[in-house]
Amino acid sequence: MNPSSRSTRNTQIRAQTINRTIVDASDLILGRLASYVAQRVLNGEDIVVVNAEKAVLTGSRKSIINKFKTKLDKRTLGSQKKAPKKPRRPDTYLRRVVRGMLPWKTPKGKRAYRRLKTYVGVPTNLQGAATITFPDAKNNLRQSMSVGRLLEIFGWDNSLEVDNDTA
Repeated sequence: MNPSSRSTRNTQIRAQTINRTIVDASDLILGRLASYVAQRVLNGEDIVVVNAEKAVLTGSRKSIINKFKTKLDKRTLGSQKKAPKKPRRPDTYLRRVVRGMLPWKTPKGKRAYRRLKTYVGVPTNLQGAATITFPDAKNNLRQSMSVGRLLEIFGWDNSLEVDNDTA
């Protein structure tokens, strides 16, 4: 296969995968949401997740906070540039959870990860657009805590909520 036909083939594949799906993460369990999103992204869909701060983690508030704190305490004895990066914003946190469900080290996984976009709130260009949700991922009367509340405890400043209070 010569290189010119390979680039044409990639262009054709990219042109076929332009179908974009907008997912509303409000009151969806984070792990289940991430598994559905990872599966669809691997199948070639472009996925946009809005309201990432409203996704929920199930369990008692105390255990959720302790688990997150334990993850933050892990560090390296070497250079801090090589230390694991811990996301502190809900959109990057959700993106990282989805990345854990993708074959990240393969070219297919990297291409799939690039097809995922996450947002805190709903961006102005997506307001009024049709969104989908996953009924299996709904939080049904379980102890839970939103991702936004968890990350506010560890330093995330929810500027969207401040803007809504002043308006």
